Amino acid sequence: MKDDDLARRIVDLLDGRTIATAESCTAGRVAEVLASVENATDFLRGGIVAYQEWVKRDLLGVTARSVLTEEAAAQMAIGAARLLRADITVSTTGVAGGDAEEGTPPGTVYIATSVNQKVTTAEHRFTGSPERVCEKARRQALVDLLSVMDPASDSARAAANST
Repeated sequence: MKDDDLARRIVDLLDGRTIATAESCTAGRVAEVLASVENATDFLRGGIVAYQEWVKRDLLGVTARSVLTEEAAAQMAIGAARLLRADITVSTTGVAGGDAEEGTPPGTVYIATSVNQKVTTAEHRFTGSPERVCEKARRQALVDLLSVMDPASDSARAAANST
């Protein structure tokens, strides 16, 4: 299943709810694929690219000791829901490439989803160039969101198996 197919499936499950993103390492890639779905203005509130630490802390309200943790990803998702008045959010933070940061190895990405104020987080490890890690993280964010929105979904399981 392609990323745009995952996005359409997610949109089909919104049922009148709204969605937003808070992205660090994916730098808006998740919002981009959601915005490509027809009638995106009906459901997509927007996205916040929180690449620098101060944006995560000052704008999104991240208080976690490190912004490279599942806790930070969860706080980013909650902050985006609050700021953009969205029912559903997905956030990404991590290290796409280069050297380890704060002890977090390259390829480590934390993804959080918030659906009806219930937050789910996950740590993922990807290999490849920074660009490839970001592509894999975008896809995983969509898979994680679909899995939370429709846990029994065959399409979520199939997409997860193809990452």
